[in-house]
Amino acid sequence: MASGRQIAEENVQTFAAWVATKSDADYRAMVSRGVLSRTEIAKECGFAKSALVQNPRIKTILHDLEDELRQRGILPPAVERDPETPAAPLTREPGGLRAAADAERLRRLEQENAALKAEVAELKRTVKKFSVLRDALALTGRLPR
Repeated sequence: MASGRQIAEENVQTFAAWVATKSDADYRAMVSRGVLSRTEIAKECGFAKSALVQNPRIKTILHDLEDELRQRGILPPAVERDPETPAAPLTREPGGLRAAADAERLRRLEQENAALKAEVAELKRTVKKFSVLRDALALTGRLPR
């Protein structure tokens, strides 16, 4: 079994080979939130995403690669935040997932409402039929006590 250092070295070599095989179009397709998608990189290289963060050599190579891609205009410029200015509080906007869940719930409730309306109509017909029968029995004096 390979030691941690050997695995780390193999991961560095795998990552370096992966970088060498990619074109600018490949990198453009991998951009997520202004950086290269770590998940896609790890998936294509065949190692865990944590290797990109925990392995200092891979981390350095990736940082240098992103800086180079920014200079070539493939990645958007990095945004520097002023440490004196407090960050705006994060607000969560309802996304498509929430809207889809609401739409599904609405559809289900509408179906249930239609089924209940049909059941009420059927029960009203039954009550009407039996009320006519009850009235007839009451007129003839055969109404049970």
